[in-house]
Amino acid sequence: MEIALLTDVGKKRTNNQDFVNHFVNRSGMPLIVLADGMGGHRAGNIASEMAVTDLGAAWVDTQIDSVNGVRDWFAEHLEAENKKIHEVGQSDEYKGMGTTLEAIAIIGNQAIYAHIGDSRIGLVRGEEYKQLTSDHSLVNALLKAGQITAEEAERHPQRNIITQSIGQKDEIQPDFGIITLEEGDYIVINSDGLSNMVAGSEIYDILKSDLTLSEKAQTLIRFANNAGGLDNITVALVYFDKEEEA
Repeated sequence: MEIALLTDVGKKRTNNQDFVNHFVNRSGMPLIVLADGMGGHRAGNIASEMAVTDLGAAWVDTQIDSVNGVRDWFAEHLEAENKKIHEVGQSDEYKGMGTTLEAIAIIGNQAIYAHIGDSRIGLVRGEEYKQLTSDHSLVNALLKAGQITAEEAERHPQRNIITQSIGQKDEIQPDFGIITLEEGDYIVINSDGLSNMVAGSEIYDILKSDLTLSEKAQTLIRFANNAGGLDNITVALVYFDKEEEA
């Protein structure tokens, strides 16, 4: 298994409110956490870094080596982090801070993930890129309800409004999922700075190229910047090699 992480401020922003990192627990199980912060010039930076760093610090002290153990751990620690960031966000300095969050742990050939917000997790397998998560956003809710079309969703003026985040007052309701990985699979975790600029077909083509995994991450970010780079861009790539894993 190979992992590559990369983040970029983009072409239009002056600071990077995304944060991503990779952690390994005492059982040797990897966890990747990616967050896209919000809430003002400084608050977004703090929220995303807090969420990633706090979860990582908790993970490295565990000996979890089962999918069920990860699911329970996610449920407990994500809500605890939600409350912590909400409390910090009550101060004038960090008013309204919050963050999206994608967390994925790999246990053998099983990947279990937690999703909150409009960052995304996708899978490249065989001949397609498949989005595994569903955006917690106002526009996606309208789309699911049949009130707007997919084309209207792409241009909707409120497409950046999310309906769930770490740091909200109410209890969060994360989406959880499990993937059984196959040899040659790629997992793509990214902030919306990539999703809004680069199509799934382009992600597929880049990941299926002969570049190294690190070069593929760099290419994804370059494509997003070439398309306008309207937001911070962060990607985490996982390549699963069954023989190497065994």
